[in-house]
Amino acid sequence: MHIPDGYLSPSTCAVMYAASAPCWWVALRRTRRKLFGRTLPLLSLFAAFSFVTMMFNLPLPGGTTGHAIGVGIAAIVLGPWASLLAISLALAIQALFFGDGGITTLGANCFNMAIAGSFAAWGIYRLVSLGSAAESKRRVVAAALAGYGAINLSALLAAIEFGIQPMLFHDATGAPLYAPYSLSVAIPAMMAGHLTIAGAAEAVMSAGLFSYLRRNEPALVGISAQAHLERAPRKLWGALAVVLLLTPLGILATGAAWGEWAAKDFASTSGRAEIAAASGNAAAPVAAPQGLARLANLWTAPLPDYAPHFVKSAAFGYMLSAMFGVGLILAIVWLAMRWLQPAAESKQ
Repeated sequence: MHIPDGYLSPSTCAVMYAASAPCWWVALRRTRRKLFGRTLPLLSLFAAFSFVTMMFNLPLPGGTTGHAIGVGIAAIVLGPWASLLAISLALAIQALFFGDGGITTLGANCFNMAIAGSFAAWGIYRLVSLGSAAESKRRVVAAALAGYGAINLSALLAAIEFGIQPMLFHDATGAPLYAPYSLSVAIPAMMAGHLTIAGAAEAVMSAGLFSYLRRNEPALVGISAQAHLERAPRKLWGALAVVLLLTPLGILATGAAWGEWAAKDFASTSGRAEIAAASGNAAAPVAAPQGLARLANLWTAPLPDYAPHFVKSAAFGYMLSAMFGVGLILAIVWLAMRWLQPAAESKQ
């Protein structure tokens, strides 16, 4: 679901940035009014958790891969506004430093996964759990459905953005300029893996983490009467550290995610065969679409594909990349806390 540069037209990217920008602005203002400095540690935890979660690739039908997002549990704990900031931060670092998702398409990726995903998860959880007791199994089901619904909505939005490109943007001969497949191909190809494997992974993760938090940190899921925690519990940071060490497992599943092929993949017979196999056997273009080829190398990430060039071991390099990404998130949040603290103190 990390749409790369070149798959969406510049005008589509501009529209998606325009749609995301007001959400970011409102989220910053609303979250700051709720003692933003106290919320930031939890926001950083869930941003880091989302970043690491998206590094665990899962094999999907058609030889592609996918991943969970972590947006379900983030929205339940943080609420939709802080959740969209946390997921957006993770997506921005992935795009800027690791080339996972494009720079031109960051607005679209954030809208799909961070904004729509957060509100969908929060809304589904609140609706399904409405009126249920604190220990009710319905709350666990609500958390699972929140994660499942959020990731599938995100996938559907990405599929629609892919699928409208050939209809709206093509050359004089009708050849697509950006994403090559229409809605009739893009939606089934994207949704097949997310309605099954990726959606199930998000649902299980959301339900499992919700159950753990309800038992051990009920304030985080709004069950305990005590005040909302001002810092993330140490056990959760410890769990994140363990997951970090396990990130090399994320590269066991091979193959690109649907719609994330490199421009060079269209130039080889084997590459086109893989693209077609993942797209319901719809033939791939014999060369990368013109607009896609032009924009694909717009940004060169320092650590592309989570593979530092100075590390020979792919597994170790992947883990180092995860640690670096989490470190960046913590550094950005720490700087934000230092910036916000004087403002908070001046109001006291």
